[in-house]
Amino acid sequence: MTEVTDKVERAIARFDRVTRQLDQRDGPARAAARRERERLNAGLGRTFVKVAGAIVLIWLATLVIGFIQPIGMFGFLAALVATVAVAGILLARGSRQAISPPAPSADLPNREMVDRFDSYLYRVRRALPAPAQAQLDSINAVLPSLRQTLERVDTLDPQAQDARRLMSVHLPGLIERYANVPAAYRNEQDGEGKTVDERLVESLAAGRAALAEVSEQLARADMAAFETQGRFIKSRYGDNPQLEGPADRPDQGSTESEDASST
Repeated sequence: MTEVTDKVERAIARFDRVTRQLDQRDGPARAAARRERERLNAGLGRTFVKVAGAIVLIWLATLVIGFIQPIGMFGFLAALVATVAVAGILLARGSRQAISPPAPSADLPNREMVDRFDSYLYRVRRALPAPAQAQLDSINAVLPSLRQTLERVDTLDPQAQDARRLMSVHLPGLIERYANVPAAYRNEQDGEGKTVDERLVESLAAGRAALAEVSEQLARADMAAFETQGRFIKSRYGDNPQLEGPADRPDQGSTESEDASST
């Protein structure tokens, strides 16, 4: 009976450990999926706005031309064909960007670069091995705070430049070069005794640490600026009698009347 109980307890403990690990791993992945859905919905809305604007322009031009000179059936059909063609092109372009967003380009602003990099990692995640996916999840967990700090920093800031190079050049290049290696050769060891998968995981971990360091340094700079501002306000206005309003000062008229009565 005791042996069975021990087995049950070990099985429950193992189940709890596995589910806890899955929850920790799936937390950033679920957050990344939620952000990707929000971006897709926003992109879909922008695509429909573009399509609607193009259709309105086409038919406004058709009406203007029709008032100047009758367009006839052929003109109406030409406007209809132009509407379908433009709408198809815009919808195809929007769907292509939504299905396979490219890696962030180097000329994007900081905020858009972080969003594009977040979407890029979400799309390439399934093509990587499980240990690399865990590293991508760790990178995804850093991106929201990094985005919040980078969007207030100039693109030429040295720390911002380091993060931008990682997101637009180094990490996407690493993933693309890994994808070019045939699957049959990914378990072969290199000169340092490491496989392609192990090298990928190590490189992603180094990139995650670098992005986390940039995010922490920028956040600490904001904290230091906030602390300095708070100390200044406290020293300047904390116990300053000059800030006493009329209600805090003794009434001048009552003081004069008291002096007159005393004389």
